[in-house]
Amino acid sequence: MLKIFSTLESSESIAESDYDLRMPVTYVIDTEEKLIRTKCIGNVTLNEVIAHFRTLEGDPVCPDSLDVFLDLSETTSLPLSGQISAVTVEFSRIKKKVRFNTCAVVATRDALFGMLRMFSVVAGPYFTAIRVFRGASEAEEWLASQKSLAK
Repeated sequence: MLKIFSTLESSESIAESDYDLRMPVTYVIDTEEKLIRTKCIGNVTLNEVIAHFRTLEGDPVCPDSLDVFLDLSETTSLPLSGQISAVTVEFSRIKKKVRFNTCAVVATRDALFGMLRMFSVVAGPYFTAIRVFRGASEAEEWLASQKSLAK
């Protein structure tokens, strides 16, 4: 089952064709694959990221464990190191609801790629594996390889 949410809406599903609307943070959960695809677009704020976690925490279709595909290819903002630390606090808080397994992050801009490499180190303890990629196809291949390793 696929369910799509914008974190700025109170857990109301939106049509799949609307997934690419210019909302700052959206996600799709594939409950059969136990995979969440989160997409951040434009100037994403820390409050919007925290709202994403709060929405996910209250999502009735969210399984107790998920792999993560985080697409930041259309993100124009750059997180500060303190904001990265704040996100790890959210990981710690939400782990009562959902455990994250592997995480593939797509960051195409050089500066964002570098910051997300730092994020992968800080957030590493909350995942079984996390890696940052410059392209979506590489990230997809890696996620698939990690899933096959787990079998």
